[in-house]
Amino acid sequence: MSKKILLDKINIPEIKTYEVYRQNGGYASVEKAIKTMSPDEVVEQVKTSGLRGRGGAGFPAGMKWSFIDKKSGKPRHLVCNADESEPGTFKDRYLMEFIPHLLIEGMITSSFALGANLSYIYIRGEYMWVYKILERAIAEAKAAGWLGKNILGSGYDLELYVHCGAGAYICGEETALIESLEGKRGNPRIKPPFPAVSGLWANPTVVNNVETIATVPWIINNSGDDYAKIGIGRSTGTKLISASGHIKNPGVYEIELGLSVYEFMNSDEYLGGMSSDRPLKALVPGGSSVPILPADLIYKTANGEDRLMTYESLSDGGFATGSMLGSGGFIVYNDTSCIVRNTWNFARFYHHESCGQCSPCREGTGWLEKVLWRIENGQGREEDIDLLWSIQSKIEGNTICPLGDAASWPVAAAIRHFRDEFEYHVRFPEKIKNRDHFVAEPFEKVKHLVTKQTV
Repeated sequence: MSKKILLDKINIPEIKTYEVYRQNGGYASVEKAIKTMSPDEVVEQVKTSGLRGRGGAGFPAGMKWSFIDKKSGKPRHLVCNADESEPGTFKDRYLMEFIPHLLIEGMITSSFALGANLSYIYIRGEYMWVYKILERAIAEAKAAGWLGKNILGSGYDLELYVHCGAGAYICGEETALIESLEGKRGNPRIKPPFPAVSGLWANPTVVNNVETIATVPWIINNSGDDYAKIGIGRSTGTKLISASGHIKNPGVYEIELGLSVYEFMNSDEYLGGMSSDRPLKALVPGGSSVPILPADLIYKTANGEDRLMTYESLSDGGFATGSMLGSGGFIVYNDTSCIVRNTWNFARFYHHESCGQCSPCREGTGWLEKVLWRIENGQGREEDIDLLWSIQSKIEGNTICPLGDAASWPVAAAIRHFRDEFEYHVRFPEKIKNRDHFVAEPFEKVKHLVTKQTV
């Protein structure tokens, strides 16, 4: 069994209540930090741990904390990004719903480290029931003296609030989140200035993901060195994975980084293999915004090395032969899946969620959706495949925030690895008019038709 840091106590009955959480060691990191450590020492432990942001970008958390402006004298803020809207990702909801005090404890310890006296949890609008759970947990923590004035008689004050968003995916981007938190339309800001210098209300601000902040209590209770010993290389610690698709055991898993993709996919401890006797066709390892991998690049890298569940191994080979760990939204596809339809579905989402601020994203995501719909519905033209490639290349890298990249990468990877499937849709429109065209006749059985016509 692998090391459990975040999910170790999640199955204890009534762990979501303050009393049970406290009886099981809850809020010990707050006591240790406030009574025996300076804020800088807490930051140093997080830096030593090698903990990387678990929202998708994987930026070192301690380094991000060290950037916060302490010289200006302005109030500082910690904002938790709980706007979990990446398709295929549901691990933050799991933590907040079943062990909310772990996040509250992490917010208090992290806020102390940053010198923040006013902090927020910005939660996805669709998570209203989770919002209510967090509100209760905060009220319990405040009643017990962990929030408010003069916490533990230390002179340190902290107020913590939950702010409910309105269902915009773009507010998962930290500057759009800050704009929304200020009461404005959730449009990303141009950087610099970065939030660490000018964030919420132009004050120094750190924005971290739920999973990242929930990991801090363990690091402080143990040590940054102990955390760094878990995992492999620069991928230290554990990671929550949201697993879905054609697998026997979908759900949320905590893995030690460095586990092989093969073991995660096939062992009974984790996903248990494919849900039927259908073969593995493709994998999206880190949520809808990361490149899809074909079967031959899932268990092995292009160099023939075992593919590992780490930031480095999953990205090995760049986007030509690799992908990203991202947010850990692990989506598995068998051979009945249609890659064109899946790519169109993702494109439809990104078109809908684009804030419209940048022309390449505003216009380009719409064209990606339209052209993909055309191909998937038997109206595609030969030149549409190259048109898709051209459109995505003009979006990537040309927008204020990464949503443009998130819309482009899945399209590029789908064409790169499954171009023959796109060609099949174009050349044999009568065969793909049935929505479930690959259920009765998987592409592997008909791909020879594409080769034959090409010759």
